[in-house]
Amino acid sequence: MLKLLVSLFASILFMACGDGGPKTNLFSIDLEGGKNIFQKNQTVGISINNKKEKEISNIVYSVDGEELPIADNKITFSTSLLGNRTLNAAITYEDGTVNISQEIKLLAENAPEVYSYEIINTYPHDTGAYTQGLEFYNDTLYEGTGKKGRSFLRKFDYKSGKDFARIDLDKSFFGEGITIMNDKIYQLTWQAKTGFIYDLNKFERIDSFQYGESTQGWGLCNDGKKLFKSDGTEKIWFLNPNTMVEEGHIEIVTNKSIFNKANELEYVDGKIYANVYQRPSVMIIDAESGAIEGVINFSGLDKKVTKGENWNPTDNVLNGIAYHPTRKTFFVTGKDWDKLFEVTISKK
Repeated sequence: MLKLLVSLFASILFMACGDGGPKTNLFSIDLEGGKNIFQKNQTVGISINNKKEKEISNIVYSVDGEELPIADNKITFSTSLLGNRTLNAAITYEDGTVNISQEIKLLAENAPEVYSYEIINTYPHDTGAYTQGLEFYNDTLYEGTGKKGRSFLRKFDYKSGKDFARIDLDKSFFGEGITIMNDKIYQLTWQAKTGFIYDLNKFERIDSFQYGESTQGWGLCNDGKKLFKSDGTEKIWFLNPNTMVEEGHIEIVTNKSIFNKANELEYVDGKIYANVYQRPSVMIIDAESGAIEGVINFSGLDKKVTKGENWNPTDNVLNGIAYHPTRKTFFVTGKDWDKLFEVTISKK
């Protein structure tokens, strides 16, 4: 009886597949040159390997839900999102329909432009502030710092360096990036998968939240509608400010590779400015696609900082960027630096 049931099941499976295998094994996607790495708006030859010579009546290509028009057996990767993506082919053929897919990498269309900086003012900065987050609200500068045992959140007068208020984190937390939105301050921690929410006006903690799929907390910024969160990978996550749920992400790319060094973040006019971890530079990232459109070279800035006996060149690096919308300048500093620099940037 058992043998009969097994035989019957095998027969049903054979008939359902039409040729003894899953429908997805009937076809595969062939891309020009056998490549799987492309640039945005690149046009590429494409075809379907029809392994059993089935009669195909229609094919619709898409990348993560965005349909790609086809002309002369070519598609153009005019998609919104870049990075690791899935190319899908929805095939209608004589026995029904099937979806097949192939993993690809989509990179930026153009190389990043290089920017330089000019210092217009220098201000004092607390050498006990291991800067992880920096943001203006009105004319007051807010800062989140790291290191277990000395992580804190403060607001201060950037001209004098004097604190208006400060909240110390529990010694078990390593503080990370901050951002301000809807009268709340949001602060990340590094590896504890925990973030904190503060009342902006009362300057007191009112809530906490847990991370979702992202594994760590690095940088944080916002566009007035959602939060952007870096986590040490190539991804920048979108967080719902009401639920703190991760609702998607972009991946950071150049025209040559996927990049994973975004640290402290600042949002300005559709672009995310991101400190590059342990490098004297800041990326300018398109907040919609993830393309790195520019790089600001801050080489030489650390030479203007007083280096004490405990200075560590691999630890006390550039980190912290805040935009002052009224002055239309950027303020930058580093971990335990004694100076805060107001700068303008321009293309080289």
